[in-house]
Amino acid sequence: MATDTLTAPVIVGTATRPKIYRNFIDGEWVEASTGETFENRNPADTRDVVGIFQKSGKADVEAAVDAAKRAFRKWRLVPAPRRAEIVYRAAEMLMERKEDYARDMTREMGKVLKETRGDVQEAIDTAYYMAGEGRRMFGPTTPSELPNKFAMAVRTPIGVCAMITPWNFPMAIPSWKLLPAIVCGNTCVIKPAQDTPLSTFNLVRTLADAGVPKGVINIVTGFGSSVGTPMTEHPEVRAVSLTGSTEVGRIVGTSAAKTFKHCSLELGGKNPMIVLDDANLDLAIEGGLWGGFGTTGQRCTATSRIIVQKGIYGEFVERYVNRAKSLKVGNGLDETVEMGPAINASQLGTDLNYVEVGRSEGAKLKCGGNKLTKGEYANGYFMEPTVFIDVDPKMRIAQEEIFGPVVSIIPCDNLEHAIEIANNIEYGLSSALYTKDVNKAFSAMRDLHAGITYINAPTIGAEVHLPFGGVKATGNGHREGGIGAIDFYTEWKSVYVDYSDRLQKAQIDRPE
Repeated sequence: MATDTLTAPVIVGTATRPKIYRNFIDGEWVEASTGETFENRNPADTRDVVGIFQKSGKADVEAAVDAAKRAFRKWRLVPAPRRAEIVYRAAEMLMERKEDYARDMTREMGKVLKETRGDVQEAIDTAYYMAGEGRRMFGPTTPSELPNKFAMAVRTPIGVCAMITPWNFPMAIPSWKLLPAIVCGNTCVIKPAQDTPLSTFNLVRTLADAGVPKGVINIVTGFGSSVGTPMTEHPEVRAVSLTGSTEVGRIVGTSAAKTFKHCSLELGGKNPMIVLDDANLDLAIEGGLWGGFGTTGQRCTATSRIIVQKGIYGEFVERYVNRAKSLKVGNGLDETVEMGPAINASQLGTDLNYVEVGRSEGAKLKCGGNKLTKGEYANGYFMEPTVFIDVDPKMRIAQEEIFGPVVSIIPCDNLEHAIEIANNIEYGLSSALYTKDVNKAFSAMRDLHAGITYINAPTIGAEVHLPFGGVKATGNGHREGGIGAIDFYTEWKSVYVDYSDRLQKAQIDRPE
């Protein structure tokens, strides 16, 4: 199928049918074996059909894995710098296409344009970084304990990698997975979230245009039980990378363990931001707003808990709530909008249900909590920015991941009390502290039990050259981004070259 199938525009509000997007398997755009499709609709205006995608099944997964397995035989032999040069070309192409791809993403995901531009930029940054890693596949050389013997360790690719990605960062997160994997010499089968497949298509198409050979990257769209499960269970898949919920992560991790697959799980979060009495209050309020309501709270790193020292608690609450009330909610294609919709009806229902949970637990609803339904909101999944105050740390709204624009503000006595509250949680992804005291900052960096800690910044805003991931129920110890990704997508091979021309028996043949 010609690639112009992907580039023709969708014309909204006319009799023109939405474009049909096909799977990408072995370098060809193909229909699903099931003959079924599903719609991708704009969560800000559900009358807008972004595209029609393949509702794939097990046979499509098997075809994609088979293509990836065949491609691996040649791709692993391509020198890493050459593989990386293709990724560098893709970065340049993404720069040229950034605005178009950002607008596509806002239509299918809902977050505002400044955020979708950032999402595409993150893929660009990842591509540039990983292109550099193609010349930095370093391994140690080390002195042998025996004479006339050379010892070193080299990185080797794993094989076919399966990737399951979420809807909240539909180009950035696929780039975190695909780009290091192919630079390391692996081949890939990726299933994008059914709510946001177009952005992953745009990334894969750009990589194909940049020269990635057929079969190296394959994309299969569909739903978890029909596509995701066969991917994680396939015997020829040697590594699985999932970004998703902790519940799904437990299932995927268990499945991968049965066949000893490498498995990277980046899961949930319930991220605390601590504000001490000496903090720059203006900065903390703006950070808390961005962390709590950026991406409509739909980030695993969202600032869902703000822990405020009692000396400034009243002032912080008043100013924060007033600013939250003033946030402009609407269609993200409007440059003046500050917060978009929930991704779908199910997520909006979850958000609203947690409002009722918070009320029933005795937390004070200070603003928001309602679905927006009138006028421009009539055909979307919109909700008011919502703030609960005087929240007990043991309440469900302070313990469970909501993944929506619902922020809980919790009072604390001092830094030690704040850290105790922050750590008393199932998750451990991101954390933040606002203070002007360097001693307290370093204490927090040491004592906050999380994979990421920010000082005087909110819990969101990771950079691609540093490891990304968390502790406890947030994941299984692997990291995305930076050298952590290279570590996951390679295996170590130790190599010994004995040029003594005689048998040497390592620890046995030692001089006394």
